[in-house]
Amino acid sequence: MQPSIPKPRSRPLRLGTRGSPLALWQARWAAQALDASGENSPVEVVVVRTQAEKFPDRELPEIGIGVFTRELDDALLRGDIDLAVHSLKDVPSELSPGLALVAVPERESPFDTFVSADGTPLAKLPSGARIGTGSPRRKALLLAYRDDLEVVPLRGNVGTRLRKIEAEGLAGTILAHAGLKRMEQEARITEVLPAEILVPAVAQGALGIVARSDDDTTRARLAVLDHSPSHLRVLAERGFLRRLRGGCQVPAGALAILDPEKPEPTQEKDARLRLQAVLAAPDGTTCVREAQIGAATAGEELGLRTAELLLDNGGGDILHQLRQAGDAGEH
Repeated sequence: MQPSIPKPRSRPLRLGTRGSPLALWQARWAAQALDASGENSPVEVVVVRTQAEKFPDRELPEIGIGVFTRELDDALLRGDIDLAVHSLKDVPSELSPGLALVAVPERESPFDTFVSADGTPLAKLPSGARIGTGSPRRKALLLAYRDDLEVVPLRGNVGTRLRKIEAEGLAGTILAHAGLKRMEQEARITEVLPAEILVPAVAQGALGIVARSDDDTTRARLAVLDHSPSHLRVLAERGFLRRLRGGCQVPAGALAILDPEKPEPTQEKDARLRLQAVLAAPDGTTCVREAQIGAATAGEELGLRTAELLLDNGGGDILHQLRQAGDAGEH
C-alpha cells in the first residue's frame, strides 16, 4: 500500500502572528523561508490581535492564561489561519488540544541582556538603582544577584521599553538578546548576562511554529523550517516547565546545552543535553537550582526529571507559596 501524500494547497498558506514589531519580523522571516522552499502556494501573513495588545499597560498576571497565544490558537482551531509563529518562550508548556508544535527554526541567542541608561554595567549600578521589567523571573533573579536594587514594572514591546528607560528615569532594563538582534538594536546592549546571573526563560531565543495536529499538508510544508538541535533543546526546557505547570508568571528559567553543539543527524542519537534550571521566590530571597545531563533524544524526560529534583530540594515550597498567592498559573 502506498503511503498517503498530502494534497497540494490551492490557496495561500495563512500565517498568523501578533502585531508587535518583533512578532511581525518573526512572521515575515518565516514567510520568506517558506516561500524560498520552492512550494507553489504563496504565504499570506495574517495579523491577529491578542490580549497582550489589547491591554498593553496591565501586568501579565492580571490578563490571565495565554496572553500572547490564546487568540491565535482560536484562529487556528477555527481554520482562519493555517499556522502561527510565536516567540516560543510565550507559548504555554501544554498546547491547546488539536494543536501541535510542528517546527522550531534554528535558535538565536537564549540569553538576557542589560540595557543601561548610561552604559553602567549591572554590577556597578549604585544601590537603589531602578531597573524596569515585567518578568517575574527577571525580577527574582535580579534581586537574588543584587538585593539592593529596586525592580519596577515595565511592559511594552522592545521599542517601547527602550524609550521608557529615559522617560521613566530608569537605570536600565533587561531584554532578550535575540529580540534586540532581530530588531537591529544590538548597539543598545550594555552587557549580555550569563546564566549564572540570569538563567534564561524556557525556549528564549527560539521561534515556535504551531499548526493543527491533523493538518498533514501544512505540517509537511513546515518540515523545512525545523532545526533538530534547537528542537531537542527546547523540548527539554519545556518538559521542565510543564512539570512545574508554570508559565511566564513563575520565576523559573531553564537552559539546555547540546553536546556536541551541532551534531550531524547521524550523531543525534548519541548527543547529550545538559539542562540547568532555577526556581526562585518572587523577592529573590530563595533560589533553588538544579542541573542534570541526559540523552538529547530523551529531552522531555530530562526536563521532567530535573524539575522533580528541583521540587524535592526546596522548589516545591516555593511553588506552593506561589500557588497560594495565585501567581503560578500558565500564561
